Amino acid sequence: MAYWLFKSEPNTWGWEDQVAKGDAGEEWDGVRNYQARNFMREMKKGDLGFFYHSMKEKSVVGIVEVVAEAHPDSTTDDARWECVDIKAVRPFKVPVTLDQIKAEERLENMVLVNNSRLSVQPVSDAEWKLVCEMGQTKP
Repeated sequence: MAYWLFKSEPNTWGWEDQVAKGDAGEEWDGVRNYQARNFMREMKKGDLGFFYHSMKEKSVVGIVEVVAEAHPDSTTDDARWECVDIKAVRPFKVPVTLDQIKAEERLENMVLVNNSRLSVQPVSDAEWKLVCEMGQTKP
């Protein structure tokens, strides 16, 4: 299993919106960055990810699961763009902020710390466990 991070502006698509989609989940559509798209192409059904609120909150607020592997993005006719479907698994008991992540020495190589603009990014096993621990949430 691989781990990922999905960033969204909460006023556009927030954790509560994701939860409302239930087990069917929702397309992680609208990604127009080749690196982020390529990461989605690597995802497998059952992979887990952090749901990250960007903009003002800048925090990990929940865990999601990939429920459908890469397929054409329904928001465009351009065949270059693909997306996965994700569903909410559980919220973080305590959101983990970007400042907390940056302050944690063991997370200094995390993509979020070094490329915070990338909307879809990989997370290592060690980073996954540590961020879950910081959020007092079962990995």
